[in-house]
Amino acid sequence: MDVIATIQEMQERSDKLRAAGRTIALVPTMGFLHEGHLELMRAGKQHADELIISIFVNPTQFGPGEDVDRYPRDTKGDLQKARSVGVDVVFMPSAEEMYPDRFQTRVQVEDLPHHLCGLSRPGHFDGVATVVAKLFNITRPHLAVFGQKDYQQLAVISRMVMDLNMDIRILGVPTVREPDGLAMSSRNSYLSPEERRSALGLKKSIDLANELLRTGERRAKTITDAVRSLILSHPFTDIDYVALCDPVTLETLDALEEETLLALAVRVGKTRLIDNCLLRKASDQ
Repeated sequence: MDVIATIQEMQERSDKLRAAGRTIALVPTMGFLHEGHLELMRAGKQHADELIISIFVNPTQFGPGEDVDRYPRDTKGDLQKARSVGVDVVFMPSAEEMYPDRFQTRVQVEDLPHHLCGLSRPGHFDGVATVVAKLFNITRPHLAVFGQKDYQQLAVISRMVMDLNMDIRILGVPTVREPDGLAMSSRNSYLSPEERRSALGLKKSIDLANELLRTGERRAKTITDAVRSLILSHPFTDIDYVALCDPVTLETLDALEEETLLALAVRVGKTRLIDNCLLRKASDQ
């Protein structure tokens, strides 16, 4: 496994792989890898000849009050985990390499960021779209793999690829969960034992929504009210949003359609967690 720090070397490596007829999968990450990341990498290995991952804590997607320096890092552990699943190349640039002096270009998706997490994190998805576009141009993949847990991010990237005619296949991988049901996230490390027990309310509320749907409930307000009540019955919780929305446009729905996204963002203590589920009517399950 090779570790590359410069854009020029990474582009040269990708050009050689493509010239040799090798297909490339990319898994973009911000490091502090866990089993959820490794599952994305395994999917990439299944669909391409060469697997590249990026480890880069992207400063442009952090907003006011979000300290990029507090983001957890474990370079040694990350490289060990990447090696264990057969990663071929790790692209690990510095912030100065990615954003040199006088950098002034941004990629902006117009509508999708104005829902869900984008409402409380203005500019976040501009930073995500910009860095992912750069990573695509640097690593030149045929396939890029993202987790469905970050559903809005997946939607934004998919839209960008479609709108800008990028010749890249986007693969979304289902959410990987801890044995107790908590969606795997680097932020889980911030939770105290008591907060972690409260965080399980997110998965329990998804199960509740599915049960209400199974018994015939279709009214969005009834379902979201029940979900909110269950989450808030746990201590240390503060809801950012509970939304039922169109899985393509992310617009809020009044009643469940054939397929509807249940999206959650909840602060447990000081830690903001997200989770989601695509709800389907009983006849579609």
